[in-house]
Amino acid sequence: MTLFGIKNCDTVRKARKWLEQNNLSVSFHDFREDGLSEELVKEWSAIVGWEALFNKRSTSFRNLTDAEKDDINEKKAIALMVLYPTLIKRPVLAGNGKVKVGFKEAEYKAWFEL
Repeated sequence: MTLFGIKNCDTVRKARKWLEQNNLSVSFHDFREDGLSEELVKEWSAIVGWEALFNKRSTSFRNLTDAEKDDINEKKAIALMVLYPTLIKRPVLAGNGKVKVGFKEAEYKAWFEL
């Protein structure tokens, strides 16, 4: 099980703290430091849909050029998320063929069957 995100994201910090408090061993992968492969983003998109991953409310999205923002489809969104990983809603919890985007305590409890 791996938690993907960036260290300075408040939501990622909340998720990591919750996991630690519940004695759940999950590795952490920082998008900025460790990078992100196109294959992994495609895999997540196949499971949860690219729209669930792609954060149109982020500062990263607002900083895109108009050409980058226009006509976004799955292929373009995946390419942009690989190029600019902070476009991905955080955190992403992945493992055992499942993916959870974002952090809500009740959803994490259900995921880990607590």
